Amino acid sequence: MYKKQMKLQRLLCIALIIICALAFVYSLGIMTDLYDSLYGTFRRGKTSVSGAEIYNDMQGFNKALLYGSIGMILLCLVLFITSTHNRRRYYIGNYCAVGLFSAGSVVYSVWAHRMIEGFKAQFLGIDFAALADYASKRKSLYTESTFWFDIHYLVFGLLLIGTVLLILNVLWKRKLMKEEQGLIARGKEAAA
Repeated sequence: MYKKQMKLQRLLCIALIIICALAFVYSLGIMTDLYDSLYGTFRRGKTSVSGAEIYNDMQGFNKALLYGSIGMILLCLVLFITSTHNRRRYYIGNYCAVGLFSAGSVVYSVWAHRMIEGFKAQFLGIDFAALADYASKRKSLYTESTFWFDIHYLVFGLLLIGTVLLILNVLWKRKLMKEEQGLIARGKEAAA
């Protein structure tokens, strides 16, 4: 049973670092379409398209999203530093690492979801007719796609699923450790 659990915890830690890297890539890409379609509408700090202010409004959020993803990668690395990915018995450092990562991922995911949904609503308030007219005159990108706003469900959903699996893994580990202690105690009693 321990072999299955150890294999799962190793795969889980590797999957979590990949998911955190995916969140980092997402934070780099979320502004791509906005930059391509809205940045050119600004002249001397003012825009000719109503609602295009979202491009400026999202700058601070995008920076925080990027820093948050870097923070999640660092928290995930703490799982590796404490050998959570391959330790047979968990110690207080392992529990602390799992707790920190879990708390960080939940806070980061909920915060990002709320902010992204707010910006998506703001994006849908853009005057797309004026943007299409601007794009046709300037031969720039025109998009009404909310892909970068919608894909956050996948990215942060995977992060939350991974976090739940990590917590379940800890509970499974505790159960196995208790069973092992019980076997050791019974072996000592039988030997006495």
